[in-house]
Amino acid sequence: MDKTLIIFKPDCMKKKLMGSVLSRFEAAGFSVAGCKMMELDSAVLREHYAHIADKPFFPEIESFMASEPVVAMILEGENVIDTVRELLGPTDSTKAPAGTIRGDYGETVMINVVHASDSPEAAKAEIKRFFSESDFIK
Repeated sequence: MDKTLIIFKPDCMKKKLMGSVLSRFEAAGFSVAGCKMMELDSAVLREHYAHIADKPFFPEIESFMASEPVVAMILEGENVIDTVRELLGPTDSTKAPAGTIRGDYGETVMINVVHASDSPEAAKAEIKRFFSESDFIK
């Protein structure tokens, strides 16, 4: 069973869109394998966004992602990574077609409702970053 990490970002939480977005994932046949609400601190954001942490726009991303509690979730199912990314649409919400999550609810490249892993390797690393074994019911 494939797994991916998604994060319901601050704009999603503020606009109370989590249920609407989750229902699209569930309608596509995916199940929730882990879920928790959390506040993201600078250390985890710098690790998560290490590929852009040295860019001049990173402080704006860090401030946005720390502005509200978020929900981190593990979704599982066949071909979940690619299908979730198709459901989301492009990262830049202004380029996302209507009918995609970002096209329907997003605003910009940063204010785009949900983060989702982009590869199996990223999913594995991101799930480990946000979840530990003690987070799961056995």
